[in-house]
Amino acid sequence: MSDRPWHRSLIKTGTRLLLGSARAHFQDRFPGLSLVRATASTPGTVDYRGKPVARLASACLLRAQAGDEVSIIGSGPSIAGNDLIGLPPRTAILLNGAISLWGGPIVAPLAIAVEDERFIWRHFDLLKQRVSDQTPCLFSVEVLRAICEIDPGFLRERTIVLIDDIRKPYGVRRRRYDLIETFDFALRDVASNAGLSFDPDRGVFRGGSVSVSALQFALFCAPKSIGLFGIDISNAEQPRFYETKGSMAASGIAQAEARIVAHFVLARKVAAERGIAILNFSPVSALIGAGFGYDDRFSPSRPA
Repeated sequence: MSDRPWHRSLIKTGTRLLLGSARAHFQDRFPGLSLVRATASTPGTVDYRGKPVARLASACLLRAQAGDEVSIIGSGPSIAGNDLIGLPPRTAILLNGAISLWGGPIVAPLAIAVEDERFIWRHFDLLKQRVSDQTPCLFSVEVLRAICEIDPGFLRERTIVLIDDIRKPYGVRRRRYDLIETFDFALRDVASNAGLSFDPDRGVFRGGSVSVSALQFALFCAPKSIGLFGIDISNAEQPRFYETKGSMAASGIAQAEARIVAHFVLARKVAAERGIAILNFSPVSALIGAGFGYDDRFSPSRPA
């Protein structure tokens, strides 16, 4: 499949023309998707074309399952140089193509996370082959709708946690930053235009990469350390570890590098205040230039 079907591009353009920029993100759920958000005490629902297809769980479920370590595993080329066998079970959040590690070095992840529907249109078969019913799936509105367009049955019996955009939330007009800055669960650094949400059920700051959203879920889990694998950013023009030159999908990571790094820098500051260490295990990550030192403990070449 192509990255996005032509009809989605038409819907995206039409929604912006008809509803204006403040409600253009309503196209993410159109046509047919209807959600009721989950809270810490009440599950939510996912309906498609008037029929229930799944229940939504609170991010509190993820926090209850997490331990002292949480790892965020991206699909940057450097991941091929990591020895992940030593990662404890149920510590890894697998992003996009890193789902292919499930069943290999990653026996039991903590969760998976996908927020760009283009990955669904291109790699839905990977999800069907690898994702078990028991593992939480962090999915955005657009991803849920894309899955429903392809195979709504995939969502049944799965644990779904919503990645909702704090700036462009489901069913609500686009929010101004001056409103967001009044929220007691959100922190925004005006100078860098980066932000963090401390309550993912009420939305997260999307920062140009699903790794930014996953980082906010990881902080919410309150572990002692958060490990970063394959969050390279700087080499996005190279094939992801699961791709070849001929099968590369388009990426906007390079253009969003400064934005992504700014969110990680803000998260490092907050994490330090909470006694959480953020560790970078990619030797080529753009985060190194922002002060995230390279930790080689998962390098196969490291002496035993």
